[in-house]
Amino acid sequence: MGKKDKKNSREETIEKLKGLKKAAEEEAQEQTKEAEENNTKEAASEKGSSETKEAEAAAEENKEQAAEAPSEEEKTAASDKAQAKIDELNDKVMRQMAEFENYRKRTEKEKQSMFEVGAKSVIEKLLPIVDNFERGLATLSEEEAQGGFAKGIEMVYKQLMEELSKLEVKPIEAVGKEFDPNLHNAVMHVEDEQAGENTIVEEFQKGYTYRDTVVRHSMVKVAN
Repeated sequence: MGKKDKKNSREETIEKLKGLKKAAEEEAQEQTKEAEENNTKEAASEKGSSETKEAEAAAEENKEQAAEAPSEEEKTAASDKAQAKIDELNDKVMRQMAEFENYRKRTEKEKQSMFEVGAKSVIEKLLPIVDNFERGLATLSEEEAQGGFAKGIEMVYKQLMEELSKLEVKPIEAVGKEFDPNLHNAVMHVEDEQAGENTIVEEFQKGYTYRDTVVRHSMVKVAN
């Protein structure tokens, strides 16, 4: 075989090899393209499957929530129960407020009563002093009554009576009034045709009241 034939044979071999290479490359490209398409389909399939699962999970969750949600009857029952509890608490508060108000009034009344008892005790101790002032002034002659000492004593007596009056201490009316055992203490009885029956004709000792309470009964003589 000549050189020319060898050269031609070698070129044909090279061309065949190029053709095989190109075919192999095209086949590889086809396989790569096919693989990519398969991957894309699989990804799309997986995505679709994932979305389907998520949708199913969401639907299941909604279903569970709907099942767990209370019915209208349950809501009404719960509302009634809550209202009953509120009413019970309101009633309890109102009772406690009423009890406190009663306690406050009772305490005020007790304090007032204690004050009344204390004031009455002090007034009872002052009344003999008032009696002595009146007895002393009653024994003075007209001339003695004009003296400075007597006038001073009378001023002190009047001031004492004014202060007692401010404290609502008042003398009990007696002479000429009908006998009242709640206000008067009859130590003597007398037959007196001029006086009405059961009428007080004389007062031996003045009685006094403090507000609506008798501090000392009047000591009187009563006509039958």
